[in-house]
Amino acid sequence: MLATIINALAIVVGGLSGFLFGKLLTEPIQEGLIKACGICVIFIGAAGALEGMLSIDGRNLVSGGSMLIIGCIGIGTLLGEWIDIEGWFERFGAWLKIKSGNGKDNLFIEGFVTTSITVCIGAMAVVGSIQAGLLGDYSTLFTKAVLDFIIVMMLSCSLGKGCLFSAIPVFLFQGGMTLLAQVLKPIMIPMALSNLSTVGSILIFCVGINLVFGKTIRVANILPAIVMAVAAAFLPF
Repeated sequence: MLATIINALAIVVGGLSGFLFGKLLTEPIQEGLIKACGICVIFIGAAGALEGMLSIDGRNLVSGGSMLIIGCIGIGTLLGEWIDIEGWFERFGAWLKIKSGNGKDNLFIEGFVTTSITVCIGAMAVVGSIQAGLLGDYSTLFTKAVLDFIIVMMLSCSLGKGCLFSAIPVFLFQGGMTLLAQVLKPIMIPMALSNLSTVGSILIFCVGINLVFGKTIRVANILPAIVMAVAAAFLPF
């Protein structure tokens, strides 16, 4: 759990740093930062998705995995909309908003939900947690902590204090994965991790779209697609 605790602390420190620094910025600069963050997140997501979809066959660059993405995103969204995961995130964010004394912060819930999805999704969280739980290898989660510090600091400059509370879902998710590492190890075969990385990167891309163009995609409601991606690795075709 050491690496997960450090990761959560990095998010809190990054969030506080960005929030305090963001107070010194004018509204146009904050809006510009949101879009700049969004562009960075879009390219991070696009790079991860293309890495999983593209391969070199001799001298040719070929693509694949389209049916995987369509199936996982489609079924995952259907399940997510039915469960309304986004609503659960928002209600938890609203509860945190009140309990933390930030009732007048109009960006709190948006900051919490956006940042939570950005730092929780991805193969690094899964692989790093399993490595920490099984092997005592914290290197992946330490690297993720540095990246999360930078990302959360940038996001909190414009989205405020809600961003630093994303440390809570990160701690619960990665901590749970670490504790369940023995159970999850047989499931996380190379193909499952590859699928998870590809589909997870597309969700990160969607987060970037929301930052640049306003909230147009209910990203949390696509989260079951990650479970579908792992399950797809065990299909007989």
